[in-house]
Amino acid sequence: MSVSPVLQVDNLESYYGPIMAIRGASLEVRKGQIVTILGANGAGKTTLLKTISGVMSAARGSILLNGEAIHNMEADEIVRKKMVHVPEGREIFPLLSVYENVSIGAYTRSDRAQIKADLDMVYSYFPILAERAKQPAGTLSGGQQQMLAIGRGLMAAPNVMLLDEPSLGLSPLLVEEIFTILKRLNTEQNVTMLLVEQNAKVALEVADYGYVLELGGIVMSDDADVLQNSKDIQSFYLGVREETERGTRRWKQKKTWR
Repeated sequence: MSVSPVLQVDNLESYYGPIMAIRGASLEVRKGQIVTILGANGAGKTTLLKTISGVMSAARGSILLNGEAIHNMEADEIVRKKMVHVPEGREIFPLLSVYENVSIGAYTRSDRAQIKADLDMVYSYFPILAERAKQPAGTLSGGQQQMLAIGRGLMAAPNVMLLDEPSLGLSPLLVEEIFTILKRLNTEQNVTMLLVEQNAKVALEVADYGYVLELGGIVMSDDADVLQNSKDIQSFYLGVREETERGTRRWKQKKTWR
């Protein structure tokens, strides 16, 4: 018997003014999975996460979290349902201390003893945050700020974490370090993850399942290892394409993807 999805998105549509940004997208994430969404710049990846997390409104379709409809809920209500969004670009509070930034993540909670335990857990995964707890967050490096953003999200005690481009602007060594920690959090803390990422190679290495988003719609989905070995994915995302225009024609003509 198959397990029901923790997160299920069906025929989702959202708009920027009159412009449709998400076009009937459907996906699901099961408990304990890391699911990745791949796509080029402008494909709608960030918009999709914002709509799922309640930052943007859904015009049509449904979003179910543990079987409960959340597509009409405000973003803070969704956090209370144990799903958090770690946004693109970190969006930390630069003038507040590292400790204050991390602590803000627990604003929906009142279980003080468990909050302290979770703070210790965050510091165990990101020791640099403990070392620099009193520093203004704006003085951290880009990689440290990304760790801070993830740590802040963990303080909400999420069952599901939405992560938008955690590798953005980071060196290869830092990308490897952060994705290693994300995999550990998934395995050790049982945090289910929906990951938007342009670095397809690293995303598919940690993910269980993947979706490809083009022009706001899902055009391909499969197990991560299958996508890694797909010639089309290799051509467009893993840096082995022979010729861009020819590859673009192959992508658009791939009838089996729809």
